[in-house]
Amino acid sequence: MRTGLFFSVAFATSVFAHSQKPVVDANADWMTKHMAEEHHVQGWDADSFFTLHDYNGDGWWQAAEMMRTYGLFDESNKGMADKRKEEVRDILLGLLDKDSDSSVSRQEWVDFIKSGKTLPDLNTGPGHHGDDEYEYEIHHWEKYHDDNTKLEDLTHPEDIEHFKKHDEMEDAQDRLEAMQKLSIVEANIPQKFRRQ
Repeated sequence: MRTGLFFSVAFATSVFAHSQKPVVDANADWMTKHMAEEHHVQGWDADSFFTLHDYNGDGWWQAAEMMRTYGLFDESNKGMADKRKEEVRDILLGLLDKDSDSSVSRQEWVDFIKSGKTLPDLNTGPGHHGDDEYEYEIHHWEKYHDDNTKLEDLTHPEDIEHFKKHDEMEDAQDRLEAMQKLSIVEANIPQKFRRQ
């Protein structure tokens, strides 16, 4: 069933890489803006929205999944106070969790949508919840670059920061591989046991 739902999301919404973000009315609700800006999706249904944001695929939205959907774990919201993040979580649970079990079932979600309600804009941004690569791709690359972009064209501060992260990750991987080749890794020996 999970596979079928995934395919219905993928095909019904014309989503994923290199598509252009749909044009959305400035007065659209938060969910519509989120789906357009974060997923490049237009014309989705309640079931697709639920499945797309059920990150662990268990058929329920836990509080952490709702917080992730609202981008509360993203770098863009790192300055947000934990108290505010908890408020957002509590607002969402109050709206959706009708049986007070601290999670939202698919049925609770469908009932919420069928009643004509929508997820509110809680001033947390569009809901960045992808990894660094995904967020860079949809919010920077697609806006300023294309498949014909050359390496020397990647001069925006976002490009430099993005590729600096890649360099740092590669350097860390190289250091790890070099250490794994050693029979004894001195850095792992506590100071008190080392020769002075």
